Amino acid sequence: MPFPKPQIEPPARDECERTRVAAAKRDPACFAALYEENFARVYAFVVRRVRSRDDAEDLTAEVFHQALRNLQRYEWRGIPFSAWLIRIAANAVTDNARRAGRETVTADLDPPAEERPDASEHSARLFRFVEALPNDQRRVIVMRFAEQKSIADAARTLGRTEGSIKQLQFRALKNLRLRMEQNDG
Repeated sequence: MPFPKPQIEPPARDECERTRVAAAKRDPACFAALYEENFARVYAFVVRRVRSRDDAEDLTAEVFHQALRNLQRYEWRGIPFSAWLIRIAANAVTDNARRAGRETVTADLDPPAEERPDASEHSARLFRFVEALPNDQRRVIVMRFAEQKSIADAARTLGRTEGSIKQLQFRALKNLRLRMEQNDG
């Protein structure tokens, strides 16, 4: 049985990220590259912790606003920039829950194993794959899994039969599985 290849981060990527952070510190317009690179990862982290998509979008925007505002205080320590963003996101989610009077979320110093950058990166990849699906398939996946709508609700919203929603969902999941296998392969 072959052993899986270890996932080792190449030093060149670290240096490239460090360079982008330094450029963003000098010129805030350069922050756009860091935003583009990390948006899906941060959004995936936040959307799993809040109840509504609107809240997730607002909190994600707040995370990047705080990151840009506090970028001068960020120190490169060889840890991915996304880890710093995830820490900001965890604090934003906690603050949001407290403000809303919901159950208090406690944040450990280290995120749980499933929330380390590896898991967030996996979620971000999946998010990008969903965004690349044909429009109808993407809409069904978002409704069924992100918004947790039933097949009947999705059919009513899209003006389709339940059978066509099931077929679109099946095709979308098949496409996602194929793209993920190709990407890992």
